[in-house]
Amino acid sequence: MKRWIGVALLALACGASAQTLRWASQGDPQTMDPDSQNESLTNMVNGQIYERLTNRDARLALVPGLATEWKQTGPLTWRFKLRQGVKFHDGTPLTADDVVFSVQRAKEPTSQIAVWANAVGVPKRIDDLTVDFQLASFNPIFLQHIDQLWIMSRKWCEAHRVTRPLDFKNKEESFAALNANGTGPFMLASRQPGIKTVLKRNPNWWGKFEGNVQEVVYTPIATDATRLAALVSGEIDFVLDPAPRDVARLRNTAGVKVIEGPENRLVFIGMDQSRDKLLYGKVPGDRNPFKDLRVRRALYQAIDIEAIRTKLMSGLSVPTGALTPSSNASFDDPALQTRLPHDLAAAKKLMQEAGYADGFEVTLDCPNNRYINDEQICTALASMWAQLKLRVKVNAMPRVLYFPKLEKYDTSLFLYGWGGSVTDAESILTPLYRTRGDKGVGDYNFGGFRNDRADALAAQSSVEPDAKKREQLIRGALAELREQVNVIPLHRQVVPWGARSNVTAVHRPDNWLELAWVKMGR
Repeated sequence: MKRWIGVALLALACGASAQTLRWASQGDPQTMDPDSQNESLTNMVNGQIYERLTNRDARLALVPGLATEWKQTGPLTWRFKLRQGVKFHDGTPLTADDVVFSVQRAKEPTSQIAVWANAVGVPKRIDDLTVDFQLASFNPIFLQHIDQLWIMSRKWCEAHRVTRPLDFKNKEESFAALNANGTGPFMLASRQPGIKTVLKRNPNWWGKFEGNVQEVVYTPIATDATRLAALVSGEIDFVLDPAPRDVARLRNTAGVKVIEGPENRLVFIGMDQSRDKLLYGKVPGDRNPFKDLRVRRALYQAIDIEAIRTKLMSGLSVPTGALTPSSNASFDDPALQTRLPHDLAAAKKLMQEAGYADGFEVTLDCPNNRYINDEQICTALASMWAQLKLRVKVNAMPRVLYFPKLEKYDTSLFLYGWGGSVTDAESILTPLYRTRGDKGVGDYNFGGFRNDRADALAAQSSVEPDAKKREQLIRGALAELREQVNVIPLHRQVVPWGARSNVTAVHRPDNWLELAWVKMGR
């Protein structure tokens, strides 16, 4: 193990009690502003500090959070009753004004959760502990959208001039980037981006701690081998993302254990289908080859997904042709889940028919600390596409640079993943597969594609009250997107966690470590 790691982590080990959880993963939270970056690790860390009106249990079912009850009072109206006696970490009481403010803040253009904030309609204070939501149209998954919205203190935001989310992609900084004031089980004690984030238990939390953790020290450790060594040596207690190739070793190492389960996440390839010429590539005739369905299909069929599963992912992935994070969202239908066959001969023929028998050059943008084996997947794809005479340059970078690049649509070809706690198809249809529009629609459609038929079906499914009709609309949209190969699905991740033997944690399908549930023995 490298000497500097021993020095860097020594401080974590010294004086740490059995109730200090020291954990790590390959990346770092992007920002402490909960509305600014919709990224899993960022949400997970912020989610220990900030809370929502609803919570998720271990099986992702919705349970009361800052709201104790809610009901639909009409086809287009909902009423929420807030929990009494809740206080923010600075002692300010939670009121309906904070909820109304937080929903409106999340609708700002700099928010990455605007699509969900807009989907819940207009919030209105009825009294200090009652909030109504007025919808413009029926929302079949209203409660799932509410569960994506963080509640912040209006007074705190106004006092620190953070009434709108910081513009992360344009490198804006604000007080909310390094400071936080939520109602959650843990309080932010210190934040050193890229180095260490420390949380302290909130003694005034309204909820019940199932675990015994008093302090949490998070340290990003980029290198797989270094994270593994730190866990095995006992310098850290928990690793969110051990490399798949190391899992077998962990299972047979004294003092550690593996906690694993499938993640509700789709990993896929996106392509620029909007520009007439690629930003990053050299193509005969200065064309954009990704506008041609034959090229998109050729890239798909040149992928040996089984080789990726067995050789790269060590079996810890589920190849799929589906376009949704959860198979439930595709109704477990083989017609919507089956992959196009791996057929190199067919792929070469398609490239020839499209006029690219000699291939072309293109840059594949890729994170190197976000998804499991992300850079290695990109390298493997570049090798497979070389058989089509594509000259692919893998441009790998940390997530802190990668996501702002995509948010500026500054890409030609990219690896991306999408998941979370919502298993309904709406969670991916509107933000990723719709044509870019207002109110957050299509914000994550970084390839800029237009599929008018799929768009119309998806838009209708977002407001359809009849469950059977809605299912048919979703099926139609997914089938059309599959037919046009607007994105190339790869697999769903199977996520192993690594932990010291004395650590007990609940593995949720959204790959979320709930710190209030963690128990540490001696």
